Amino acid sequence: MINKETKFLIVGLGLLGGSYAMGLKQEGYTVYGLARRQETIDYALEHNIIDQGQIEVDDFVSKADVILFGLYPTAMVKWIQKYKHLIKNHTLISDVSGVKTNIVDVIQEELNDRDIEFISCHPMAGKETSGIEYANTEMFKKANFIITPTEKNTEKAIEFCHDMAYTLHFNHIAILTIEQHDRMIAFLSQLCHVIAVSLMNTHDNSHLVEYTGDSFRDLTRIAQINENMWSELFLLNKDILLDEINQFIDSISHFRDALQSEDEDEMKRLFIQSTQRRKAFNKKDSK
Repeated sequence: MINKETKFLIVGLGLLGGSYAMGLKQEGYTVYGLARRQETIDYALEHNIIDQGQIEVDDFVSKADVILFGLYPTAMVKWIQKYKHLIKNHTLISDVSGVKTNIVDVIQEELNDRDIEFISCHPMAGKETSGIEYANTEMFKKANFIITPTEKNTEKAIEFCHDMAYTLHFNHIAILTIEQHDRMIAFLSQLCHVIAVSLMNTHDNSHLVEYTGDSFRDLTRIAQINENMWSELFLLNKDILLDEINQFIDSISHFRDALQSEDEDEMKRLFIQSTQRRKAFNKKDSK
């Protein structure tokens, strides 16, 4: 169970790490921070986002009862491999990673000889901007929080993550297997980014800016993308994402064929089907 004596260390004070720190600090918890740049630590201290922070990785790490990683997945793995000796026994570790395959098993195996538990989570919140100066806990209030335990995780750890998400005011908290999570995220997030990026790269459309309507802006909002993070996430989830892309190609090819053959009935059927399916998401939005 989470309690007010729990001390948190956030490793990586970017958008999500900074927002975690801000939310936990607002709820009265002791929050420490580690970042690569002193400017980030200074900002976090000046804005009361953390209690203490530094850029050196040393015994400071052992002050925490819970360590939350706001790093890219592969960077997190390397950090744990290099600094796990600094983590005290009985520490709980979690993350914000958008992909779990080839990450969770590696970390749990790395910690197999230590009394340290790693349980992976995914706060499905974010913006097109990055950096601690954009940290904002408001984005949690309509967001989903996914816990992805394995057979190596305890019920106590699962309950802790649930309590933490509740404390941070996430809208919906769910538990999925790693496989379920990565399949879900490939369709609901990664494929959407692939489509948005592909639409923007179809041809040079900059001359259309003054004529753009809401449809184009809504579809391409997420095309303004962090190339380093998303390349890493796509490659980690390569096989599942390729399958989703192929299914999308089949779907758009079917629509193209209906249009080419002037099959108006089939086009209308597809419109009706998409409208009906979208209504389920409208209900979620209205809650």
